[in-house]
Amino acid sequence: MTISIILPAFNEARLLPTTLAAVHAARSAFDRVHWASEVIVCDNNSTDATAQIAGEHGARVVFEPINMIARARNAGASVATGDWLVFIDADSQPSIELFAAMIDAIQSGGVLAGGATVRMDSNDFRGRMGTALWNTASRLRRLMAGSFIFVETVAFRQIGGFSAQFYAAEEIDLTHRLRPVARASNRRIVILYKTPLLTSARKLKLYTPFEIGRLILSAAIRPKATLTNKEACHLWYDGRR
Repeated sequence: MTISIILPAFNEARLLPTTLAAVHAARSAFDRVHWASEVIVCDNNSTDATAQIAGEHGARVVFEPINMIARARNAGASVATGDWLVFIDADSQPSIELFAAMIDAIQSGGVLAGGATVRMDSNDFRGRMGTALWNTASRLRRLMAGSFIFVETVAFRQIGGFSAQFYAAEEIDLTHRLRPVARASNRRIVILYKTPLLTSARKLKLYTPFEIGRLILSAAIRPKATLTNKEACHLWYDGRR
């Protein structure tokens, strides 16, 4: 078994070293089951040292010129050699315990794909409330957060990967499109909740409550129109770091 770990990265020179260190440490979970693994970073047209740092930290680097998270994930997946793909955001830190839980899910034979609950690296009240609400919805509806997704490679390629329509929430779309495949193969999409993924709360510092609230309201009222518009999804694309 080989696992391909894919990180989309746009101007992530500051946080990428910490993320890659966490990824490499978590990969030791594969040793007990004698699985191989690889790390792929997709440089999504960065203007900083993202690509150089990724290479220096032992990752294979690919380039996607169009600035879009879905395209960056797909570009990384296109060169992956693994039986399973693991997508991790460049500002998130997986633990060995999370990878161990993922291994158990894969080995069960009854799982096609999965995600994990999240916790932020901040005690900010908004962050705690936001993650609590998301984690509840994620577990109840089995929705995968883009910061951590694992999926069987054959199934991922069968549905054509992430949709290049969406500038945000592409992981929700992926979840919905994987469900028929899971049912047809008598398998499940699972959310790992005992080993949350540590992720950055930087957006709470970089953007005002008004900016964040406006995006949430717009996505709630006009979801497709908002999530397929790059300007509307500027929290991911305007380069603030």
